[in-house]
Amino acid sequence: MSAVVQVPRIAPVALVGLPGSGKSTVGRQLARRLGVGFSDTDHVIESRIGCSIRIFFEREGEDRFRDTEEAVLDELTQQASCVLATGGGAVLRPANRAHLHDRCQVVYLHSAPDDVFRRLRHDTQRPLLQVADPLARLRDLYAARDPLYRETAHFVIETGRPSVPTLANMIMMQLELAGVVAR
Repeated sequence: MSAVVQVPRIAPVALVGLPGSGKSTVGRQLARRLGVGFSDTDHVIESRIGCSIRIFFEREGEDRFRDTEEAVLDELTQQASCVLATGGGAVLRPANRAHLHDRCQVVYLHSAPDDVFRRLRHDTQRPLLQVADPLARLRDLYAARDPLYRETAHFVIETGRPSVPTLANMIMMQLELAGVVAR
């Protein structure tokens, strides 16, 4: 008879940051390290709306998208023992910032706009970056959102050039030092 491994319940760990900062990629790795489930809020939203976020944005507008995002975040932040990768604009609404900060351990993956641009310059699926000057758009997003990410976050991790496993390790160390997860 095999023993059942009991994973301790922890508050959800939510990753916030600019589009392309690594939230989904790092989130999957972190969830594996923690032995918990992973949810990408953008994927959950797409399954609910039945189309891509880009198409929904074009058809319904940003306000309708943000309404759907708020409902999904409210639901997902009430789960325990999971890692959430949020959309880059999730922090725009005060209700989302409150749900994330109060219900989760929030990690801000801080990336400079120039670094994000290098990663995303060929990406055609991010609606807010389908503009004539995506780097200028990223700089504007950063200026508007960086204070909101910092207000929401419990931890700030500089993404710079570390590998995904290194970033996951850095987050694990912060969670361990804070007593959120056992060493």
